[in-house]
Amino acid sequence: MRMNESPIETNDGLVEAEIVETFESPDPRELGLELPDDPNAAIDLLLAELKGAREEAGDYLDDLKRVAADFDNYRKRTTKESSVMLDRATEKVVQGLMPVLDTFDAALGAEPQTETEQKLYSGMLNTRELLLNALKSEGLEVIPTVDQPFDPEIHEPVGAPAGEGTLMVSQELRRGYRLRGKVLRAALVVLEMS
Repeated sequence: MRMNESPIETNDGLVEAEIVETFESPDPRELGLELPDDPNAAIDLLLAELKGAREEAGDYLDDLKRVAADFDNYRKRTTKESSVMLDRATEKVVQGLMPVLDTFDAALGAEPQTETEQKLYSGMLNTRELLLNALKSEGLEVIPTVDQPFDPEIHEPVGAPAGEGTLMVSQELRRGYRLRGKVLRAALVVLEMS
């Protein structure tokens, strides 16, 4: 196929180029075909070649669809694996920081007595909040405890009161944490009956 430009004049006197497509028949020898002199035999040969070319093109299309599906599955699998690896890495880092949070909680449990202690206390409180906020942005949640109903999925009791009634958390001994909904560490709690 070849494109030729031919000038045409419009109603307002301007000249525009019109693109005209012309089709040139290829020489059968260029395509690797030797056509017989009989027109009917040539048509039969060309139809057979066309059928073979279409079947081959169909096979290539099927192969291409399989490759595209395999690639899509590979892409989905690697995305999922990357997400799982990132979650595991985040979980490992957060678990490594839990003793740091525990140390902050223990230090902040002491009442400051002097002005210097008050400044240190304030600095520790701010540092702990910065650390907690950074971890919260990664999906960390503090498990609620005091005045909450006892939940064995998120609370680890120290002793159990005897009697009838609803078990409630009365005191938190150690904070518990969840990461993106998964319990990393249950809260260590004291229970009471209500």
